[in-house]
Amino acid sequence: MRVMPARPGVTVSHHILQRPLVTLGLLLILLLYMLIFAAHPVSADGFIIPQPPVDRPVPWRDVPLTIKYHRVSVNIEDQVATTKVDQVFVNDADFAVEGTYIFPLPEDAAVSGFDMWVDGKKLEGKLLARDEARRIYEDIVRRQKDPALLEYMGRGAFQARIFPIPPRGERRIELAYSQVLTQQGGLVHYRYPLNTEKFSARPLSEAAISVELSGRTPLRAIYSPSHQVQVERNGDKRATVGFEAHDVRPDRDFDLYYSLSSEAIAVNLLSYKPYDEDGYFLLLVTPPVEAEGEAVAKDVVLVLDTSGSMAGEKMDQARAAARYVLDNLGERDRFNIVSFSTATRLFSDRPAVLARRSQGQDFIQKLQAAGSTDINRALLEAVYGVDSERPTVVIFLTDGLPTAGETDPDQIIANVAAAAPRSVRLFAFGVGYDVDTVLLDALSSGQRGTSAYVRPEQDIEEEVSGFYARVSAPVLVDLQATFTGVKVEDLYPYPLPDLFAGSQLVVAGRYRSGGTAELRLTGQVDGQSRTSRYAGLAFAGRGGNEFIPRLWAQRKIGYLLTQIRLKGAKDELVQEVTALGTKFGIATPYTSFLVEEPMLGGGPVPAPGFGSSAVPPARGAGAAPVPAVVQDAGRSGEAAVSKAQAEAVMREAGTVAEAPSNALVRQVGDKTFTLQGETWVDTAFDAKKIKPESIKFGSDRYFKLLTERPEIARYLALGEKVTVVIQGKAFAIAP
Repeated sequence: MRVMPARPGVTVSHHILQRPLVTLGLLLILLLYMLIFAAHPVSADGFIIPQPPVDRPVPWRDVPLTIKYHRVSVNIEDQVATTKVDQVFVNDADFAVEGTYIFPLPEDAAVSGFDMWVDGKKLEGKLLARDEARRIYEDIVRRQKDPALLEYMGRGAFQARIFPIPPRGERRIELAYSQVLTQQGGLVHYRYPLNTEKFSARPLSEAAISVELSGRTPLRAIYSPSHQVQVERNGDKRATVGFEAHDVRPDRDFDLYYSLSSEAIAVNLLSYKPYDEDGYFLLLVTPPVEAEGEAVAKDVVLVLDTSGSMAGEKMDQARAAARYVLDNLGERDRFNIVSFSTATRLFSDRPAVLARRSQGQDFIQKLQAAGSTDINRALLEAVYGVDSERPTVVIFLTDGLPTAGETDPDQIIANVAAAAPRSVRLFAFGVGYDVDTVLLDALSSGQRGTSAYVRPEQDIEEEVSGFYARVSAPVLVDLQATFTGVKVEDLYPYPLPDLFAGSQLVVAGRYRSGGTAELRLTGQVDGQSRTSRYAGLAFAGRGGNEFIPRLWAQRKIGYLLTQIRLKGAKDELVQEVTALGTKFGIATPYTSFLVEEPMLGGGPVPAPGFGSSAVPPARGAGAAPVPAVVQDAGRSGEAAVSKAQAEAVMREAGTVAEAPSNALVRQVGDKTFTLQGETWVDTAFDAKKIKPESIKFGSDRYFKLLTERPEIARYLALGEKVTVVIQGKAFAIAP
């Protein structure tokens, strides 16, 4: 939602603020364009257009009507969603403010309730017809020379008159609507229009969405590409999905996908195919919430650093984490413990059965911190004698650099790679900042595991126990995915990780052309090969889910940046990161048009994926990387840990990162635009390869283009000067 004031006699335009007002109804329609600026062409949540008294000539942007909170509760049963919106608007002015409330409705939604009471009377609302709105939109764009309104062609809305809000007073609005959700590829899609909050005069004190999901068949995939949500499952047919934030300006719609399936391992596919390049897809692989029957039997080896630097609270937390792992072993699991400092000490010569768990707990309790750090010997002891037919999880925890025995990181990596059988999965936990991030990441990635870093203020027990809860019940290991019918490639994560009960594997990749494919999912269960086949997976021949390309690009950039950090900045890797960052508007140390100007002089480099999006005025899309931007964060220290963590976030991205939020870079759908001079230019435009068609803004040809290609409207809403590439053709709009 957003707060948008307007005063009599003034229509709202980015370029002209004082023009004659035709009618109040026209003003309401005109102001709809403010709902979303450079975002998806969807409806938006409710906002109020304040109208201050005639005797108080306050500029329209200065009316201090703000939003106290915005709460949304949703109940979805099978494919029917009922959404209840609760909003409180506050008048911070010292005078009363009247206004009009507008809520643009999602497709095919039916309003089932609207509650606002003033002096004991319930206010009524009405619907605005979308066909009439479109005619008004075009007329206003022609006369007011403001293209932002194009965003809302064909959109209807619900409106209600808001009676005077007294000074320092509030108005609470409750709106309810129902809709039947669409399904694609077995996934049901729910969207709540939240992105207009970024235009609120002030941040919201609270924004919250709670979704109750239920179905007659088991719920499998539950996925949001837009927000980091918490998912709590209540059995296999119920779940609660929540998002909450404070002091924020939400800048994107809330998207939720879920599937209903009785299959042992459910598979769903989303895809997107641009006109003139290979497509992008997202594969969701979801096992049961709990392992059906007995989980895959595994071995767990705890490798604990007990060097002198671990003394005190760190050692206490490490013991607690180790105890948690032993307490949560499966009935058929085995375990071992390796403590290391200058020397190593093993709990057992071979993996111990569960009956020896209490002895293992005693072993852990007696661990004391003293000595140096011999990482090489500890890991070789851990993988020696591992059962090559049985999945083995090695949890390696250290807070320091190798200081005893073999200390050459490259040699340690080579030694472990030579000694560890294919059944080993190594998960490294670096505690504090005095760890070699390159060594830990190389060790874990080489053994098909992951690395995590525990900062000084974090709890080791919490981090390790949370990780182990996710990987405690493997259902399919050595996972491989083979498609027939459609050529796929460039999959991330690479290689595919094991599949665990209660988890969800999200795979992003590319495909050559649309069509129907069959997926063969193969893995190992207790040493036996298992294969599941999924037919009828539809890859779009054109269009689809626009968030997928950017999500795929995030993952690939994260992978490439890690390769650069581990193996060196080879030209081809740097060039690929630069090209991807430029095309998709993703901040990297090599994407010069997304880097703060002070960095060009050799300032600090932001962690990949979290860099500032300020743009130097002299830089444009496709500019060559600036050498000073790329700086080595080192192998250890706080900067190195931050860089490793940021790359991991990009490699494992499940939600689409925020587009650069500045005046010179805009993300619209699957396209990125940069401001070059006064023109918004599509990063896909290459003046050496494409000659654009020049079109005068507001001309008959301009509106004919909108009729021929409705999808272009949201791009042209950026401004009067836009150059955009659609289906291999370029259009240059200018006054």
